[in-house]
Amino acid sequence: MVDDFPRGWNSELQPLGFTFKMIHDVLVFHGSADASVSMEEFAKLAVDLESPQISHEMIAYSGAPHAFTVFRSERYRKDADKKSWSRFTQFLKEVLD
Repeated sequence: MVDDFPRGWNSELQPLGFTFKMIHDVLVFHGSADASVSMEEFAKLAVDLESPQISHEMIAYSGAPHAFTVFRSERYRKDADKKSWSRFTQFLKEVLD
């Protein structure tokens, strides 16, 4: 159990707390029309990642709602899905090489 969480980190999320210690690079995709996670929360995450100096990249997709990559759902946004998948595969090559 990890008990030295960064400021603002939810210590009740023990598995995430443990994982936090191992994070080196973070890539976050967010829909700007997401009603579940606001743009303010998205921005706060960026601030929270800066404090412990976690390397991160955060991309917002215009008009995309939460879960914009779920095929055959009303939330699916093909353009955002294609762009995010392309960046994700590139990111994996960068961090795994």
